[in-house]
Amino acid sequence: MATTSPKIEKIIAMINEGEYFTINRPRQYGKTTTMYLLEQELNKRNDYLAIKISFESIDSQTFSRQSTFIRTFLEILKDRFRLLERNHPVDFIESHLSKTRSMSSLSRAITQLIKTIDLKTVLMIDEVDKSANNQLFLDFLGMLREKYLDRSEGKDVTFHSVILAGVHDVKTLKAKIRRDGKKKFNSPWNIAVDFKVDLSFSPGEIAPMLEDYSREKDVKIDSRRVAEKIYYYSAGYPFLVSKLCKVIDEEILPRKQEKEWDLMDIDHAVQLTLKEDNTNFSSLIKNLENNPELYDLVFKVIMNEMEFSFNLHNPVINDGVIYGALKEEHGKARVHNRLYEQLIYNYMTSKLETSGSVKFNEYAFSGSYIAENGSLDIEKVIRKFQEFMKEQYSKKDNSFIERNGRLLFLAFLKPIINGRGFDFKEVQISEEKRLDVVITFGSRKYIIELKLWHGEQYHQKGIEQLCDYLEKQGERKGYLLIYDLRKESGLCGTARFIEIKGKEIFAAWV
Repeated sequence: MATTSPKIEKIIAMINEGEYFTINRPRQYGKTTTMYLLEQELNKRNDYLAIKISFESIDSQTFSRQSTFIRTFLEILKDRFRLLERNHPVDFIESHLSKTRSMSSLSRAITQLIKTIDLKTVLMIDEVDKSANNQLFLDFLGMLREKYLDRSEGKDVTFHSVILAGVHDVKTLKAKIRRDGKKKFNSPWNIAVDFKVDLSFSPGEIAPMLEDYSREKDVKIDSRRVAEKIYYYSAGYPFLVSKLCKVIDEEILPRKQEKEWDLMDIDHAVQLTLKEDNTNFSSLIKNLENNPELYDLVFKVIMNEMEFSFNLHNPVINDGVIYGALKEEHGKARVHNRLYEQLIYNYMTSKLETSGSVKFNEYAFSGSYIAENGSLDIEKVIRKFQEFMKEQYSKKDNSFIERNGRLLFLAFLKPIINGRGFDFKEVQISEEKRLDVVITFGSRKYIIELKLWHGEQYHQKGIEQLCDYLEKQGERKGYLLIYDLRKESGLCGTARFIEIKGKEIFAAWV
């Protein structure tokens, strides 16, 4: 496990202040693990009693009547106290079960319960999303809110801290709670403070985990470099960090002669992970499909390299953050991590490939692009793509090509390298901010830059930057695919070799 002690201490500092808050992060982001570690750490201390419960198993029938919900809540509390061997709270709850049937009576019972415990009692509720849209749950939060405010005025005794965990921030619910028939509150949880603790894993937190694993399994790992490469793909998303490590340990390492992790193993783990179906990936794709505006925004960011200011007040961007698709980077909305970026662009290209609107079969027969030595004839791939674009899309308007041109190339590429190679969207490198695709096929690497024509000056600057990038990657040859929307240029369908700084660039216009 990654070392999370500093994160736990930051959260405990909030609890020490008696704060109420929500840990809202995307699915499989470490929320439940964090709550578990908090409960364990707090219960080691002499002045705290932490109770962690979950609403995941509560069915809709439980929320149909107030008395049923209250009884279920108290029964769950009783079971947790019993596991902690706290007999006085167990006896108290049992004696109050039958007469606690309303929110006001539950409020009084909580006051008396906390007095019997005589410790700073922390209530943690996991998986609150399932119940967040239920009025009974909102009434319950409204009751906790009122007790918190009364405690601040010395009028009540209640939980020292309450922590909710879920994908959504309950504080921002658009519900209205009526307390006296006159007043309305925008949220039953507007007392909560913002939760700003970063639950993602930095390379410095991943490396000690790898070192522990290395010692226990007697496996050689350059923990610093491997941790940085894992972070490069995952951006520290806890599920993805664990997933890549699991794939290397269980699927890649057993096939190797040497008990050693290397950087290529991480690339291989990414390939294997992208091919599988798991709940995390399914949830991400489902949320994109269920939110057309978010899908369109992510498409523009991934395929067209468009930039949008990061603003959480924008509901589309906020949804992207909630579902783990987007993050803030230098003031811009970016796809959360490279692995998700690859997953989404694989998904989008596959949709185009199977849509029936594009006929790849007669062009993308994979066997014809493999040289005798087993390498990929990438020049032939690009020339065939030029032919494909000329025959299929020469009459399309510029806006269609500008939006879909790169997607078309990626979809064209897929069946050619499928099962034998791997293409990955790389960082932008040119002044024109266009998409780079790195293809690994066998032991060879092919670097392709895709861009729109924006004039000779930018074209030359882009060539120089591609040359510099090839130098960093240790490659002598690169490929440049230029979408030229000028009808009169006469360059579409042409290709040429460019020699610069000891590098060779194959440039092709479509």
